[in-house]
Amino acid sequence: MSNSGPPPEKKQRKETLMSSELGKFLDKKVRVKFQGGREATGVLKGYDQLLNLVLDGTVEHIQDPEDPFKITAETRSLGLVICRGTAVVLICPFDSMEQIANPFIQQEQTI
Repeated sequence: MSNSGPPPEKKQRKETLMSSELGKFLDKKVRVKFQGGREATGVLKGYDQLLNLVLDGTVEHIQDPEDPFKITAETRSLGLVICRGTAVVLICPFDSMEQIANPFIQQEQTI
């Protein structure tokens, strides 16, 4: 008989670590990326161990209809939302977020 998961004490420590890390962003503005390319910004009001999130004052960043993984400058207000944890791909603080050029895509050179 084999045990398929980590020892209970290790699993509990991992959940506690995740909770304390995300807890630093309570009542702060965060940007959340979801599977399928959707993105939203809002104030983190709560979360659980499954990464379900409660965001207040949420604004969705509209996707480009031609390329669903490209975000346009257009937004829409959603207000208070509950985000399903299984769809969350990334959570980052809004204040310290900075977009950089993708180093894996060759930039067009002008001659």
